[in-house]
Parts: sequence; C-alpha cells; structure tokens
Amino acid sequence: MKYLLALDQGTTSSRTIVYDETCTPLASVQKEFTQNFPQPGWVEHDADEIWRGVEETARNAVAKAGIDVADIAAIGITNQRETVVLWDRATGQPVAPAIVWQDRRTADHMSALRESGMEARIQQKTGLVLDSYFSASKLHWLLRQVPNARARAAAGELAAGNIDSWLIFKLTGGREHVTDVTNASRTMLMNIHSGEWDEEMLALFDIPRAVLPRITPNAVELGETVAGFLGKPVPVCGGVGDQHSALFGQLCTQPGLVKCTYGTGCFMLAFTGAEPVASKNRLLTTVAWKLGDAPLQYALEGSVFAGGAAIQWLRDGLKIIRTAPEVNELAAQVADAGGVTLVPAFTGMGAPYWDSTARGTLLGLTRGTTGAHIARATLDGIAFQVADLLGAMEKDSGRRIPELRVDGGACASDLLMQIQADLIGIPVERPRNVETTALGAAMMAGLGAGIWRNVDELKQVRETDRRFTATTTAKDRRARLKTWRKAIKRARHWID
Repeated sequence: MKYLLALDQGTTSSRTIVYDETCTPLASVQKEFTQNFPQPGWVEHDADEIWRGVEETARNAVAKAGIDVADIAAIGITNQRETVVLWDRATGQPVAPAIVWQDRRTADHMSALRESGMEARIQQKTGLVLDSYFSASKLHWLLRQVPNARARAAAGELAAGNIDSWLIFKLTGGREHVTDVTNASRTMLMNIHSGEWDEEMLALFDIPRAVLPRITPNAVELGETVAGFLGKPVPVCGGVGDQHSALFGQLCTQPGLVKCTYGTGCFMLAFTGAEPVASKNRLLTTVAWKLGDAPLQYALEGSVFAGGAAIQWLRDGLKIIRTAPEVNELAAQVADAGGVTLVPAFTGMGAPYWDSTARGTLLGLTRGTTGAHIARATLDGIAFQVADLLGAMEKDSGRRIPELRVDGGACASDLLMQIQADLIGIPVERPRNVETTALGAAMMAGLGAGIWRNVDELKQVRETDRRFTATTTAKDRRARLKTWRKAIKRARHWID
C-alpha cells in the first residue's frame, strides 16, 4: 500500500492528513499559529512559525498513521494564497513578517493605480481586479520598506513567494524556488493567458524577476524533501492553491460545476474549462489548474473575506461563545435573527463589491436583541455573502447553476447549510469528506506520482453526505435579500 501526505497550510492553522490509495484519510494533525495585527487593517504571520507547525504536524501525522515513510508515494501541498513571504536565500530566514491576504495596508496604492486608468489593462492580463488582496502590492511594499531589499532582490540574494514557495524552499533545503501556476495566478504578476510572469506587471510594481520563483504545473514533481524532514527523502509531486485544490477535490472538472469553501473566508469557484471567461460582475478570472503537459484550465472566482472569521469574532471579540462550533447551538435558540443584520466587513469587502473602505456593520438592534440573535445574524451574514457570489456567477456564466457543492470546516454546520439553501434556492451538496482542500492536494500528488493515470480514475472517490434543499418561498428569499442589500449600502457608506 502506498500513501499520500497532504500539507494543508491555511490562514489560521497548519494541518497534515495522511491518505491511502483510495483517498481514505488515516490520520490528521492540526496546529494553530499566531495571528498578528500590528495596526488596524494590517494582518501578519510569522513564516518561521508556520514552517515549524508544518514540520510538527507532518511528523506527528505519519506517526499517528503508523506508516513507514518509505511507503509515502508523494507529498501534496495546498496553501493560503496571496500571503507573501520575503526571505534570505542564503540563510533561509524571513527578512520581514509575512503579509497576509487579508491585509489592507496597500489599499491606497491600489486606489492610485485605479485612478491612473490601469485597472482594465491589469484585469485583461491577470484576470484580477485592482485590490490589495493580491500579492503584487504586498511584495512591492516589502521591497520598499525592508532596508536595501529592492537591490538585494535584484541581485538574487532574496527570494519571494506565496506560502507554497516558502514551504517548498524549506522542504527541499533551499534547492527549489518554485510556485505552481494557481498560486502564481493570484499574484497580479502572471499573465493568465501564457502562464508566465508578465514583464509589464513586473515593471508596474517594480519587482525584479530574480526574486520570483519558477512557475510549474500542478501535478508534477516539484522537488524532494531533505532526509531530515521525515527521516527519508520524499518527492513533492503536487502543489496547488487552497481554493483550486478544493475545486479539484470536489471533482468540479466539467464547465458549470461550482463549489464554495467555508473557511476563514468564503471562496466560490466555477470551473469554466480551457477558455478564460472575462467577468462583467467583478469576479476574478483565475487559473483552475494545469495538469502536467495539458493546457491551462480556468475558473471564475468570488472571494468573501470574512466567513469563519466572523465566527472567530464572536468568540475572540464579543466573547459570546467559547469555541467556534458553539455558534450553532447558540444560533439555534432562536427561529431567526430577530431583525438583526450583520455585514461582517471587518477588513473591507471582497467580490462582487471590492470595497476596501467598507466596515463591519450590525443593524436592527433592539432591547430584545440577545447573543443568540447576533449569532444567527452572523450565520446569515456568511450565507448572504455567498448568495451574492452565486448571483454574480450566474450572470457571468449565462446559465442557472443547478447545485452548490460545499466544503470547509464551517459547512459541517447543518444550520448554516440550511440557511444557505434557503437563500439561494438551489440544493447545497455536502460531501462525506468535507476537507476537500487537503483531499485535492493529495489527488494532485497522486496524479503527479502516477498512482492515478487521469482524473476519471478519481471519480469513484467522491461521496455525498447530505443535500440541503430550500424550505422557504421565493418571495421570502427576495425580501431577505432586499434587506441585506440595504445593509450592504450602510456598510459601504458608514462615514457618509
């Protein structure tokens, strides 16, 4: 029996899952790491802490599974995208904190580019809208703020990349500085039509090519780990950004299939095939994956910044729950939110609004409002944002989406999934294995290592756990969405 190791490096934790050849999970180990907020709107991670967590979870997962390292066919990596690390090639040490995808410190830079008329050109080449969410402006900021960084980067002394590049560099003992095409497509530096770094974008953000990793396909060998990582070298045969990995793990490999991952944020992707679809509704055109020598495949994506993060706010900010799962029990104490609406725009709003000035807004409070109402409004707020994404997807694709495939930690909530089905009016399908981000990475690694010859051989792996169908009327749905859109206006114009 051969095994696959999925390194799932997320926004708030690192996790390793061991799978067998049937994609059955045998062991899982997870470790949270520190979230740093040095200023309002700033979010940072310690890349060294992330690396130590990946080492720890990988070793513990292998031990927990009770397998021989020699029987691990390959490692697959999936990661939080857009988060940027800048490090010294010689020492392998970061020269600054990693700037997280949620960080808004470069919002003014993006506004200036928009005012200069560059947005259409950038979107045509990269598929992305002008927003500080993406990697380019973060790296531009680091190269300007870290002493002598721009000159050292141009001289090849520094290396930069998203978390995937950082992990592969550490896993291979500094031998490989690479990134897969999905992560590269989220930097605002790659031309999504050619799959290569774009010279015009590099010049626009003043980023030397020498600091960037080599772009690779997804299901190929990316390097081999140093023996010290697990005791014996293991090939790394798959790398893929977290949302693309979930799309693949859900086997959304035919145009029109859509998935939504409920994690720290909520991320919806619709697979569109071999041709990139330009969005007219402020969605993103992104690379879905590139399997070996096959052509690039594309997807439309909408991103919500605060999904599970809104539940964390109830836990860590308001302190009305002790653990994230308690939100379901609290919210279930009331039949509805009692007229309360929460727009969880704590770090601005993503698709389809892309408004970095929006702020979290809680409306409809009365003396009768309880913590249960606020908890229910929080679940509603997550589901409303996903409904907005789905509406934009249907407009761009020109077709009615028949079902929504869901995954991620928060989709384990039956209450949230029922609320979601009620708001979008189509079935919500939850797979038996909801950790499809890690599963997708394992599948990519298995393809790269030759365990499976093609995608068709993977179709027997996916099993459905439950389908949620709407229990409300279309009239009620329209009324609730109308109230939500009024709240959105308040959140976007809170200082007017």
